[in-house]
Amino acid sequence: MNSNTFRMPAAALLATGAVALLTAPPASATGGTPAGGEGKSGAVVLRTGLDVGLLNKTVHIPMKATLNEVSAPATAEKTALTVTLDGVEGNQPVSVLRADVATSKATADKTGAAAEANLAKARVHVPGLPLLSLIEVEKVTSKAVCEAGKKPVASANVLGTVTALGKKVTLSAGGPTQVEVPGVGTVSLELSSTQTTSTTAAAAALRLKVAVNPLNLNVAQVDGEIVLAEAHCESPTGPAPTTKAPEQPDIKTQTGTGTATTAGPGSGSGTTDANLAETGGGSLTPFITGGALTLLALGGGALFLTRRGKAQ
Repeated sequence: MNSNTFRMPAAALLATGAVALLTAPPASATGGTPAGGEGKSGAVVLRTGLDVGLLNKTVHIPMKATLNEVSAPATAEKTALTVTLDGVEGNQPVSVLRADVATSKATADKTGAAAEANLAKARVHVPGLPLLSLIEVEKVTSKAVCEAGKKPVASANVLGTVTALGKKVTLSAGGPTQVEVPGVGTVSLELSSTQTTSTTAAAAALRLKVAVNPLNLNVAQVDGEIVLAEAHCESPTGPAPTTKAPEQPDIKTQTGTGTATTAGPGSGSGTTDANLAETGGGSLTPFITGGALTLLALGGGALFLTRRGKAQ
């Protein structure tokens, strides 16, 4: 198993106070104008924004972590995430996520952008509940596709069984599903949210609102949000590229005629030149021919007179 480990020093955490929850609306796409006319995309397998309260101190420790968060072009395939929080569970790493499959991928160019996130056989834990999974899922996927010149598309799926705080739950598209365990807390699960605009698309397979009170391992409460399998994209700027071959000029064969009109210099007419090339004639041809015959007759007469003078 690959893993990411984050350690959060106590001094820094005390200074930050309560963690700010994820402020983005469900399945919202990032804004902005793509640089260079290319599209934008990104994906993340898991994102946490949790506030962890300690029993022995009147402090709250923020736990913000991500797994396999990528921006195009990139791919990530790590399957485990651990976070170490000072004062929590004996300063031992907290296994936030373990999965058989956890992949994210994002691509983008001038023709389009796409992103997807996949999670299979996954178990999510929070501090104070090391033996009880916050949620277990068989498979969740999200995908966003933004092609140039086409309407963006977003999709998200939760496949197989889902268990929250040890209870098997049936998710509803009509609204959040709430699971409550006495003495432990509540989890609100929002199923497969998607959002599209004329240029953006985004999807999140599962969004969890967490409020648990473990009262164990020095953890008094855990509140916040966890997102599983999130993807978003933005279409490239400018018109969609075309693969149509450029039109060839319509070239017709010229046929010569004896009545072609002449064009003056710089007139740009190509028809006269073509006709002259075909026939060798033009409107001046009769005058040239007549002049040649006249010169020929005069030359013949001169020659006759010269010979006659010599004979006398």
